[in-house]
Amino acid sequence: MTDEQLQNLTTAILEMKMNLERMAEKQEEMVDDVKQIKKAVYDPEQGLYARIKALEQWKDSTSKIMWVIMTTIVGLLTTTFYQGFLS
Repeated sequence: MTDEQLQNLTTAILEMKMNLERMAEKQEEMVDDVKQIKKAVYDPEQGLYARIKALEQWKDSTSKIMWVIMTTIVGLLTTTFYQGFLS
């Protein structure tokens, strides 16, 4: 092997080493990012699932209240109608 080939091989190996080190750093960043995403989704207090559960509970209670209000309005209108025409 000539001196130039050996130098080229050494340069290529050093470049590969630097690329592997960068890849390792990027993997560590990705692990941190995945941990943050997992926490944002699964956190029992403020995670995505907790927020969806709270919204579903709010929707259910609001729906019940709306039915009570609508039933009351229909009952009042019916009573007013009958009292107006039967009096």
